[in-house]
Amino acid sequence: MTVVAATKYVSVDEMSALVEAGIDVVGENRAQDLEEKHALHSGDFKWHFIGHLQSRKVKTLNGICELVHSLDSDSAAARLEIPALVQVNLAGEESKSGVAPEELEAFLERCPAEVRGLSTMPPFADDPEASRPYFRRLRELAERFGLSELSMGTSQDYRVGVEEGATFVRVGATLYGREPR
Repeated sequence: MTVVAATKYVSVDEMSALVEAGIDVVGENRAQDLEEKHALHSGDFKWHFIGHLQSRKVKTLNGICELVHSLDSDSAAARLEIPALVQVNLAGEESKSGVAPEELEAFLERCPAEVRGLSTMPPFADDPEASRPYFRRLRELAERFGLSELSMGTSQDYRVGVEEGATFVRVGATLYGREPR
């Protein structure tokens, strides 16, 4: 299992502290912030993209990242040159991106990008156990389609994600002593 240090709320100046702490995998939510942080710390980390993937930003990610956790569109898949995890919107939340579970098989069949696994973001809840059904369902979908990587769990529920088979957890608030959002 790999811990991905989410750097959405970490400034460029604060990235050196992650190097000193021995963090080796970071995940950024915004392509512009990723570019800026990578310019100063290109060799310090393995870079993952964990935010909403816009097809117009794929070229930037292709040159920096080793993995995208949020593939969910045909246009981005056509441009992507690096491995990805397909983001699945298991809760059907309109505010979140992702492929609907019932559309996953068709998406995987037509996807030209290298898909290594799945990711999801369950609805925020104060009780981490509320995420378990979503994580279990994602694991079941991954098994059904023969995918080995699972990105599930954030600062609020990473322990449950690990118990349900996560190969990646994205933590930020926990690492930086902040409240999960």
